[in-house]
Amino acid sequence: MSATLDFDIGVKVKRTGIVVKIGELSRRTGVSTRLLRYYEEQGLIAPARTTNTYRTYDDADVARVVQVVGLVRAGVPTRLTKVLLDLEETQADDLAAACPRQVAEMLAEELTGLDERIACLTRSRQTLNDYLQRTEHAAAILEGALARSPDRAAATPSMADH
Repeated sequence: MSATLDFDIGVKVKRTGIVVKIGELSRRTGVSTRLLRYYEEQGLIAPARTTNTYRTYDDADVARVVQVVGLVRAGVPTRLTKVLLDLEETQADDLAAACPRQVAEMLAEELTGLDERIACLTRSRQTLNDYLQRTEHAAAILEGALARSPDRAAATPSMADH
């Protein structure tokens, strides 16, 4: 029997800024409308509805989708993504009361799993980097990769470091 996390704290946030429909949210975030609907089914986003039941999204929804995508791409399952987002919205004073021991234990297990995945990805990254370093094309390939991903530049050792 597997345990499930159900940690909905029911925080409501006032909608502000831009208001767009699902197609525009999809264009702004690069997430398909089908996946946005799935995120809604999972409770990861909560669009407002117009009187004719169209979904509408604001600036906070755009930021939330970007955050969800980042967590999911990092390997965090959607059920844990929801818990993490809900926890971020919980006031620090309310956290102890809102997090029963069973939930804390499940979160600790998830944290262990995340650490294991990070370690595995780090080893794989190092293996790829080491292999590329030994090829005749290493400098051009690694520099090209860094140019495409400036946020990784600080984390990736340069050819001069070896």
